[in-house]
Amino acid sequence: MPRTEVLFVGGRSGVGKSTAAEALHDLLRAADVRHAVIEGDVLDLAHPAPHVEHPEARLAERNLAAIWANYRELGHHRLVYTNTVSVLEADRLAAAMGDDPHVVAVLLRAGDDTTASRLRHRAGGRLPEDQLAHSTRTAGRLDTASPDRVTRIDTDSMAPADVARRLASLTGWLPA
Repeated sequence: MPRTEVLFVGGRSGVGKSTAAEALHDLLRAADVRHAVIEGDVLDLAHPAPHVEHPEARLAERNLAAIWANYRELGHHRLVYTNTVSVLEADRLAAAMGDDPHVVAVLLRAGDDTTASRLRHRAGGRLPEDQLAHSTRTAGRLDTASPDRVTRIDTDSMAPADVARRLASLTGWLPA
């Protein structure tokens, strides 16, 4: 089995992580490149939030380990993983995968106007101000706390397919 490769896609809410992952999935599928996509946000989506109430449980990492083991058993060795803070937790997430993956980490960025428009569209037209404020705070934290090895992509003027092509070029997963 080839060595595992993982693409961690992080960024503020509304930046386009899930949309870019779906577009990348379409590109890879069209080229018949074997891969899996995991939305990290759902690995510990509960109330009360497990990462707040029981941070020592590392539920998202445990769930990633279990899901990835199932994909590996089926012959997958490439993973696209989206989560807001995945670029900050890439080492722990990679370790949770259990098979020493080659890691590419990308921080998607967008300005407040673009993000507000995307969040408004997602919410059906209305954007709670506290959601945009939280997204803005998160963007600042991610940008300053992400290590230099994390590639930053500004998505303001990019279509999802363009972001996907950029992600694909960073991984080298598409045939030449």
